[in-house]
Amino acid sequence: MPAPLAPPSPDHIGAPAGRLPAAVLMTGSCLPVLGAVLLAPVLPRMQDHFADVPGSAALVPVVLTIPALALALLAPFAGMIVDRLGRKRLLVAATALYAVFGTAPLWLDSLHAILISRVLVGVTEAAIMTACTTLIGDYYDGRLRDRYLALQTMCASASATLFFVLGGALGAANWRAPFWLYAVGLLIAPVMARVLPTPAPPAQDDKTRARTAPRSFPVRRMAGICLLTVFGAVVFYTVPVEMAYLLDDLGTDSTGTIGAVTAVASAATVLGSILFTRLAPHRRPLPALLALCALGFLLMGLADDLPLLITGAVLNCIGTGMLLPSLVTRAMDRLDFADRGRGMGLWTAAFFLGEFLCPLALLAGKEAVGSLAAAVGVLGAATALLAAALLPRARRRAHSVVPVGDP
Repeated sequence: MPAPLAPPSPDHIGAPAGRLPAAVLMTGSCLPVLGAVLLAPVLPRMQDHFADVPGSAALVPVVLTIPALALALLAPFAGMIVDRLGRKRLLVAATALYAVFGTAPLWLDSLHAILISRVLVGVTEAAIMTACTTLIGDYYDGRLRDRYLALQTMCASASATLFFVLGGALGAANWRAPFWLYAVGLLIAPVMARVLPTPAPPAQDDKTRARTAPRSFPVRRMAGICLLTVFGAVVFYTVPVEMAYLLDDLGTDSTGTIGAVTAVASAATVLGSILFTRLAPHRRPLPALLALCALGFLLMGLADDLPLLITGAVLNCIGTGMLLPSLVTRAMDRLDFADRGRGMGLWTAAFFLGEFLCPLALLAGKEAVGSLAAAVGVLGAATALLAAALLPRARRRAHSVVPVGDP
């Protein structure tokens, strides 16, 4: 069993009510997105630079994807450290190291050394993402917490488009130039240290003390939502990852058109996140959100022209814009203060594992059914089946009050 947490020192302060800590946490939550999309436009130039390195055809693309895999593998350990050492302390240190490791390729001449630096970036991203999400849970509760968790999704979606454009613009000069953007961590870390309060556990009554006494981590409480999150992440990333290939299959290879469609899909995700904050919890049951995502996939799978493909993508992305904050809020509701870091570490690992598995799952589906569009349609059918399977439980929840931590 884990050792009991030490009581907060007198200089620990309670949850802030202002918006500035939330803005800082939203900014921090965008940093892992930076690593995921920033280098995509410069991979061909990087490939040319390391053309004489054995295995570079496989190693250069891994430069882009390895941080996400490291994040997925290490987020649970980051969650344990968050609970042991403190959320704010770890977040500030990880953000500073993110800048150090992220800018390392500016001076490294070895492809293998660059890969090691990218693994270390993934380590810091695991800590940043876990700590940011945990602190949102510490600082806010109720509808306000739901709003900020949805805003986290909105900021990630919007920043992905921005970082992709910035990466392409900087990469026009040199393939190393985009790595300078990682230095933003050195600017953000001092702001975090100054602005973010150190969270204190909530005031404890007898019932709360009983829950926070030394005990095993509630694995069963988190297992179901984490499995759902792996699948939800596959659903979430299908359109951003595969849209260019779907457009190409329809005969659309214009980079301008691909960029415009991607921007529309990103805007639909933001719209879904806004709808999440406007709808009461009982008006956004998980089966309904999955059904909307499934409908979008089925339309995309059947599309034989551009308008129908875009319509399906927009419907799907509105659904995923609500699905992601719904999953994270459900995970957060299952966790007490003492378990929140480890719990959100597991949730973060599940989400980024789904991101890593998304292209692999669709590639396997394409080989099985013959085309990418058909594979997307099969994913839509699987999503619809999951929605139907969850419907009875959703109905029971709607007719009963479910205590925090129940499935």
